[in-house]
Amino acid sequence: MKKKYVYAPAIVLGMHDAIVSLSGLIAGLTLALADKKTIILSAIIASVAAGLSMGASCYLAEKTDNNPYAIRAGATTSAAYMGTCVFLILPFFWFTNNYYALAFSLLMAVA
Repeated sequence: MKKKYVYAPAIVLGMHDAIVSLSGLIAGLTLALADKKTIILSAIIASVAAGLSMGASCYLAEKTDNNPYAIRAGATTSAAYMGTCVFLILPFFWFTNNYYALAFSLLMAVA
């Protein structure tokens, strides 16, 4: 019987790293910069770069363990990372005040 790949570890890895790293980046950018467009653009660039990096590192880790589903694991981790980042960046499109957007983003990260 063929063993199916379990996606939960890859999803948790991507979401956890996105919450930790992007929340810190967004908080730092919000407190250092006043321009909302710069905050959003920087967060999007960091999200894509880090998401691809996380996917590649998960792929390599799974490939080292001879997992036949290594590509799926990497893609799942990358998608979970970028999907979580979308939820963390969205409040900056909704609120005009950067500090309210930051507070809501951090509340979403905790939830």
